[in-house]
Amino acid sequence: MTTREQPDDPTAATAIDREADPAIDIADAGVYEQGIPHEAFARLRHHDPVHWHPWDNSRGGFWAVTTKDDLTTVTRDWNTFTSEQHVNLWELTAEAQHARRSLIETDGMPHTRLRRLVTQPFTLRRMAEYEDATRAILDELLDEMLDEMGRAGEVDVVRLLSEPYPIRVIVSILGIPRSDGDFLVHLSNQLVEGTSDREVDPGAYGNTTPLELLPFNSPAAHALFEFGRRLGAERRANPGDDLVSKLITAEVDGDQLTDAEFVNFFQLLVFAGNETTRTAISNGLLAFMQHPEQLDVLREDPSLIPNAVEEVIRWATPVLHMRRTATVDTELHGVPIAAGDWVVIWYASANFDEAAFEAPLTFDVRRPVKPEHVAFGAFGPHHCLGAPLARLEIRLLLEQLVARGITLEQAGPVQRVRSNFVNGIASLPARLEQR
Repeated sequence: MTTREQPDDPTAATAIDREADPAIDIADAGVYEQGIPHEAFARLRHHDPVHWHPWDNSRGGFWAVTTKDDLTTVTRDWNTFTSEQHVNLWELTAEAQHARRSLIETDGMPHTRLRRLVTQPFTLRRMAEYEDATRAILDELLDEMLDEMGRAGEVDVVRLLSEPYPIRVIVSILGIPRSDGDFLVHLSNQLVEGTSDREVDPGAYGNTTPLELLPFNSPAAHALFEFGRRLGAERRANPGDDLVSKLITAEVDGDQLTDAEFVNFFQLLVFAGNETTRTAISNGLLAFMQHPEQLDVLREDPSLIPNAVEEVIRWATPVLHMRRTATVDTELHGVPIAAGDWVVIWYASANFDEAAFEAPLTFDVRRPVKPEHVAFGAFGPHHCLGAPLARLEIRLLLEQLVARGITLEQAGPVQRVRSNFVNGIASLPARLEQR
């Protein structure tokens, strides 16, 4: 098979023909309003694991990498498959690449330098320091949700729990007022809109920057940058013990974050720390509603909660894909790839790879934590810096659901986010009971 050609096997060609099977358009944001297209991804894994996918928003298309083994190869080999030419499914000019540059869009020594400057506040030791405050935030939200349940008969667990929980934790760590949390959630939602095919107002939030120079092509990124700039300037003048002060004052061998690097990291922190954890929690709660016996398993054996945390993250797969760009002519799974080609690694497929996970479409809190899932960029230099905080928030939620005897029942249809990047849930009606 040569670059951009279909395989010679007629069975495989039929399985991946987008004209014959429109559902195979795994880049279509609308597809994910129905959830991850597991059947389409399974056909790709079995028949064409490195598949040329035509795509109008690119230089003709991209290579879709769908198995866990191949995804791991790409993730670990940043020399061959770079992040520096952007990680989403649209073309960027060199100017836009430079303007958007953040931790996730650097490789090699620049990436190592940034990680050294921002890692300290996210160590496991620091996570232990956040635990009491995080549990207090969670208990308050659970109390409020149960009160609302008593008044209304049902609740939207996204609005009352999975949306406010991560952002309240973040604003607490950042040392900013809780009242700013709603605004940051709103901006995060608008960034997700940028990964859909909906039109946006380029002048929203007073933005005058061309959208191509902003993350997610969204004016909400401008608003987040401005928020971060004001906050950074304030903490430079009056540092405290909060996360922003630690990032602003962090120094390694005399090196510090520039103002531009700080605001890019702040934007990434708010989006990733809020959106991915919210998505994991929303999908995890839905999974427990659809499989209530799994919550009973945790009640009978709470020692399984660490396993359950990893199963929730695998099942949710908050980020559906990341893009890389081939730096040289190369080969993957026997498929020639040309320098400059886009190579898109699909976590939404690899986390359900039958070759890696037994019965992957079964939600099972007993599932061993090895082999590891690939959510949060588990392998390679781009593993998620905030993953320990996400795991802390999910673990505490599961512990409190068990300790407080809270049961959940789905009360209406799920409304999913229209995005080919985030596996989000916008609304999840439910009935709760505390035994």
